[in-house]
Order: sequence, then structure tokens, then C-alpha cells
Amino acid sequence: MNKKQRKKAHLIIHGASSAAAAIGGGMAQLPVSDSTALIPLQTAMIIALGKVFDKKLTEGAAKSLATQVVAQQAGKMTARFFAGKIPVAGNIINATTAAAITESYGWMIAREFSEEAEQALKKH
Repeated sequence: MNKKQRKKAHLIIHGASSAAAAIGGGMAQLPVSDSTALIPLQTAMIIALGKVFDKKLTEGAAKSLATQVVAQQAGKMTARFFAGKIPVAGNIINATTAAAITESYGWMIAREFSEEAEQALKKH
């Protein structure tokens, strides 16, 4: 990943993580999981990262990737859901976890897209 790509990825991922924190913190005491709001956010992040690395993704493919991370993190999200019922502390826990999951997932996707782009260049 070159400097320009890293900088763009940094802005996209941190922006999505900040939004995820706001969603997680804001939805802490609601009786629904915040994953319904996080999946579209993470889908948009994946599509934006794809553009940085010239990877064409359909919205369906990006949503599938975002849904996959939600499934992988189901245990953490369930614990966070119940901890989120605690006023103030729950908001902080939910916000921090949503941001951390989105941040780590964003960088994982960015590295994967970068490696795929480098391999494609080597083939040509």
C-alpha cells in the first residue's frame, strides 16, 4: 500500500470508526442491536476502500463482507448489547467496541485489497 492509498484508507476507516462509535453509544439503551445500523456503515466503508485500491465491488458483495464481520463478532456484540443497558458505562462500552471492530475490520480489508492489487500488478 503506497502513502496515498494509506492516507485515503486512514480517512475512510477512521471516519467509519467514529460514526460506528456514535451509533454504538447512541443505541446502547435501545432494545435492538446496533448491527442493523453498523452493517450499512461498514458496507459503505468497504466500497470506499475498494475504490482506493481499484477493486470493483457490488453493494451486495460489500454488504456480504460487512455481514460476515458481524457474524464473526456475534459474541462480543451480544455481551456489548447486555452491558449497553447500563447507563453511561454501557454507552461507553458500546461506542468503544463498535469503533474497535470497525477500525480493525477496515484495516484488515484495506490490507487484503492492497495485496490483491499488488498481485494483479505483478501478473501484468
